[in-house]
Amino acid sequence: MSHIANLKTAETVATAMQIRKFGMRDKLGYMFGDFGNDFFFILVSSFLMVYYTDIFHISAATVGILFLIARLWDAFADVTWGRFIDTRKPGKHGKFKPWIYRMSFPLVVSGVLMFVKIPGMSDGFYLAYAFVTYLVWGTLYSTVNIPYGSMASVITSDPVERTALSTFRTMGAMLASLVINVAGPLLVFKDNKADANGFLTASILFGILSISCYIACYKLSTERITANVEEDKKFSMTTTLRAFLKNKPLLSILSASLIFMMCTMLIGAVNVYLFKDFFGSAAALSLVGIVQVAAAFIAIPLAKPLVAKFGKKETAAVGMSLAAVVYILLYFFPHLSAAQFIAVSAVGMFGYAFFNIVVWAFVTDVIDYHEYLTGLREDGTVYSIYAFSRKVGQAIAGGVGGVALAAVGYDAARHVQTQGALDGIYALGTLVPGIIYGVIFLILVFLYPLTKQRTNELADQLADKRIV
Repeated sequence: MSHIANLKTAETVATAMQIRKFGMRDKLGYMFGDFGNDFFFILVSSFLMVYYTDIFHISAATVGILFLIARLWDAFADVTWGRFIDTRKPGKHGKFKPWIYRMSFPLVVSGVLMFVKIPGMSDGFYLAYAFVTYLVWGTLYSTVNIPYGSMASVITSDPVERTALSTFRTMGAMLASLVINVAGPLLVFKDNKADANGFLTASILFGILSISCYIACYKLSTERITANVEEDKKFSMTTTLRAFLKNKPLLSILSASLIFMMCTMLIGAVNVYLFKDFFGSAAALSLVGIVQVAAAFIAIPLAKPLVAKFGKKETAAVGMSLAAVVYILLYFFPHLSAAQFIAVSAVGMFGYAFFNIVVWAFVTDVIDYHEYLTGLREDGTVYSIYAFSRKVGQAIAGGVGGVALAAVGYDAARHVQTQGALDGIYALGTLVPGIIYGVIFLILVFLYPLTKQRTNELADQLADKRIV
């Protein structure tokens, strides 16, 4: 019997094994997965650098090197773990859920260990401790995040339901962001200074919440699409890589997502200087964060009906075009106040939120397309390649902000920047993202081939092939 013949449709499996239909329970379960991920991921992203510099007294430059090495290491860990999972036989609870459950415990323990300071040790010890614990945490994060991200493609085969999963995943990330950004500073700082005990308390608290979310994800989610690994048909990485080069949807969404990630990190870095130096109001940054989350939550309930009517590609493309127009227009109005700038940019944030919401559903579609090309169900490998590109993008983007600021003439030693530097900062915060969002729009429209009609046809074709 062929590998294809061993693939069963969701309907076939549900009938044979009395598995419940896709519903709110799956959406909530999938939301809890990213909720659990981001309790630590956002804590680390937001506060680990200040912990290393202020508690371990490691130089910022050394921390930067650590983060660069770790990102590149994580990228390869993602692919290795994705490939490992794809060569394992599914258990009675599925192919991916068991790994989320098994690895979440060591992941959270390693996360807490990152924020443990052993008193009286040397600077060399703290540096080595930081390198080891951060690399271990990043590796273990791959062992949970790769099966979690891959799982969406086997929970349901319906394109609209997959959009719902992607939407709920975004909600989980946003909720975690709110919790960390509100409670985090209150826990980790004491008298406006980083506090070692506060960091440890925060890591334990968020670790408990993270474990609770992973367990909820495991209990509430159901894998419906299964694939048996046959002894006589070995997975070939060479065959897989050749298929990737033919997978136009994968290549185009990898490009769009990598560019989007780099742009997001650039804006995050530049916004500090945009509001501190150009607008003279660093406090307005808090408002930017609130507006960004609010824009995403406004877009979330609209995403599913829009995708159902028009399609993922079409909805995301229109959102990116809106963001491109707004940021390019802002470039031509440099005399707006900080509040006016935020109000106008909120429309752009609303636009690009749609891409951010449905991007995980794009990934499940390109996994299906890989199966269509090869006859192999390699969810973990395909998702890990996507994660690999994002990690590489993060590694590259880590230094883009600093290089860009230096290029426009920013001088940290000056109390007041030159007009040329201020104009350059404003261009980096408006014109550059506007152009990048425009490029992503063009990629979606002209290079990404899975329209609504083609996505539905693909789902039907694979469903027919999976019937034994």
